[in-house]
Amino acid sequence: MRIDYHTHNYRCGHAVGNLEEYVQSAIAKGLREIGLSDHMPLLHVDPVANADSAMAMAELPGYVEECLQLKEKYKDQIAVRVGLEGDFIEGYEDQIAAIVNGYPWDYVIGSVHFLGSWDVTDFRQVNQWEGRSVVSVYEQYFDAIQKAAATGLYDFIGHIDAIKRFGYKPEEDVSALENAALATIANQDLAIELNAAGFYAPVKEMYPSQRMLVQAKALNIPVTFGSDAHHPDKIIQKGDTARELLLQAGYTQLATFEGRKRTLKSF
Repeated sequence: MRIDYHTHNYRCGHAVGNLEEYVQSAIAKGLREIGLSDHMPLLHVDPVANADSAMAMAELPGYVEECLQLKEKYKDQIAVRVGLEGDFIEGYEDQIAAIVNGYPWDYVIGSVHFLGSWDVTDFRQVNQWEGRSVVSVYEQYFDAIQKAAATGLYDFIGHIDAIKRFGYKPEEDVSALENAALATIANQDLAIELNAAGFYAPVKEMYPSQRMLVQAKALNIPVTFGSDAHHPDKIIQKGDTARELLLQAGYTQLATFEGRKRTLKSF
């Protein structure tokens, strides 16, 4: 578990630390690879009103340039991978594609945070659950995951079941929804990540659940690891726990990325 492919920095407005601090933390912790993957600029909601949700569009070129500089500066100490967490927003595929195709990414994470204008991962918007059918929200969320996977824009799907973050879970069995999303990911030859951030949310478990992780392995879906660190000290957080969960699910390799090409490495 010497990699971490999901990190953020001060540019997104809700993380602390600059990119170099994350790289230096990864080196200090003995990582072989560190992925820099800040939030893609927002496309469908007011970026000024949501300035603490993602980096501004004006920041994007500088972010990529800094990532590339760090990749060169630290090449003898660690492999720095230039990444992006790219929100999937239905109807904005062309705008997303322009960003994905416009820069020399090593990888792009496909994540669903928004259902319409509702950021389902934002604790300040938890009241949006009120009056909604929980299972209907899950249906909408996993439909968006499938659509994201089908675009061909992404290398792996991020925090695939983050809809559970605040502990809202349907009384109904949603394993069919989860399995359908995984089947689409398998058909598109994408990977997923085991994301540690859920441990620090009300749900108190990783994304995905162990049941989904086992199902992903049954479908031969590659997996990578992401701490989803929003502070340099959180690099590789819960890495030992993640390793145990992966081994229990039958995984012995992690997906790594360079130049949008995937390589599996034993851990």
